[in-house]
Amino acid sequence: MPRARNRVASRSRRKRILNMAKGYWGSRSKIYTIAKNSVEKGLQYAYRDRRQKKRQFRRLWITRINAGARLNGVSYSKLMGALRKADIELNRKVLADLAMHDPDTFAKVAEHAK
Repeated sequence: MPRARNRVASRSRRKRILNMAKGYWGSRSKIYTIAKNSVEKGLQYAYRDRRQKKRQFRRLWITRINAGARLNGVSYSKLMGALRKADIELNRKVLADLAMHDPDTFAKVAEHAK
């Protein structure tokens, strides 16, 4: 009697990997073993970059706040220290948005912090 291999589960497992590899170039989307390696690496990058995205956005916000602060004659660290002392609880995301899209309001916040 031949050995039963549960072909249904095997096929669905391979199909899931090949569906995840759709859009990959060449054999990365066609051949199961190569597609499997590409998908695994892609999932590793996705996991890592979900954490790196948070760091990169924080760096971007700090850069924008620093640029806006220097236009108002104060450095980033002095501005953040003054905001903390003045009990102004605006996070970096909001401050960066103000510095980019509403410089007048950001200038008022910076003056109030001084």
